[in-house]
Amino acid sequence: MAVSKARQWTAGDAGMCPQRIVLEHVTSRWGVLVLMALEERSFRFSELRREVGGVSEKMLAQTLQTLERDGFVHRDAQPVIPPRVDYSLTALGREGAAQVRSLAEWTERRLAEVAAARERYDGVRAAASST
Repeated sequence: MAVSKARQWTAGDAGMCPQRIVLEHVTSRWGVLVLMALEERSFRFSELRREVGGVSEKMLAQTLQTLERDGFVHRDAQPVIPPRVDYSLTALGREGAAQVRSLAEWTERRLAEVAAARERYDGVRAAASST
C-alpha cells in the first residue's frame, strides 16, 4: 500500500522528519521575510532588521543562525574595527528564497478570496451560535 505524502512527512514516535524541520525554518514568520529580503541583496544585521521590520534583535539573530546552520545563509564576519558582518544567501538559499517568494506572491494574489472565505465561515459560525 502506498504511503500518503502527508504520512511521509511524519516520523511517528521518532519525532519530526528532517524535511519537516527545514520546512518550518524557511516558512517561519521571520524565515520567509529574511529569505525574501536577502534575495534582493546582502545586508548587515541592523540593515536587515530595518528591512524586515517588527523583528526583535533576538528573533532575527536566532532566525539567521538557524538559516545559516541549514545552509541557506552565509555569514561573512570581516576582521575590521568596528566589526562588520554581512549576511547573504547561498546557492541553496537563493533556491529556497525563490520558492518562498512564489508562495508569498500566490498568497498576495489570493488574499481577497481568503478574506471572503473567512467572512463566510465566520458568518455561518455566528449564525449557528445565535440559534
